Amino acid sequence: MSASMTSSDTAAQSGTRFEMLNPQDHRKLRLASGAKFDRHFVQIVASEFTAAAACCPILLTKDSTTGNFYVGAMLGFKPGECLLPSASDRGGFQPLNLQRDGFFISGQQIAIDVSNPRFNELRGESLFDEGEQPSAHLRHIQRVLGQLKEGLESTDAFIGNLVKYKLVEQIDIAMNFDNGERLELKGLYTVSLDALHALPDHVALEFFRRGDLQRIYIMNASLTQIAVLADKRNRLILGSA
Repeated sequence: MSASMTSSDTAAQSGTRFEMLNPQDHRKLRLASGAKFDRHFVQIVASEFTAAAACCPILLTKDSTTGNFYVGAMLGFKPGECLLPSASDRGGFQPLNLQRDGFFISGQQIAIDVSNPRFNELRGESLFDEGEQPSAHLRHIQRVLGQLKEGLESTDAFIGNLVKYKLVEQIDIAMNFDNGERLELKGLYTVSLDALHALPDHVALEFFRRGDLQRIYIMNASLTQIAVLADKRNRLILGSA
């Protein structure tokens, strides 16, 4: 069985165990609250750009399997190191991909990764009520999955236009920290404003009417958050945050 949602899913990694969600097999299943996320880069869709840009950089990268571009919010600078682990750290921003963690779309149904530590039978929100109907929490997850599915389609179209008009450019990020550590981030991309401004007028008008122009400027403005995140990391290293 395959379960999918976004181009950056790592659902096929070893240890993942998919099951089709149903009340007969999962009526006792609960979703633990307050789950800790340690992802440093989370895929987002275009409707999330404004909220994401208020707390973190928005960058493009390539799916390691397909080679296709996708857009993500950078929450840290290396795997396993999340500098914005909670919603309060992110100014209330809750990426859809974090909300649906452990849930996937498989055809017309929902699949779950039962190996995900969010799932248990002892604590948290029930997925089904006593009548074996989806609980309020599961209905929220269903809405999140729907928003992601719809958002991915429009975001892929946006990225397709960036690629078509050669607006994507690589960005290398190098940072030095007070403990002597140096981090160099590769494989990240942004939108070239020089290439954007060189577009023919009729193409620029198309970008404006589709809302792509606004998305590009939001992405560009979000790059200021790189320095903010780096400062936060430096303070954490020094124990002053």
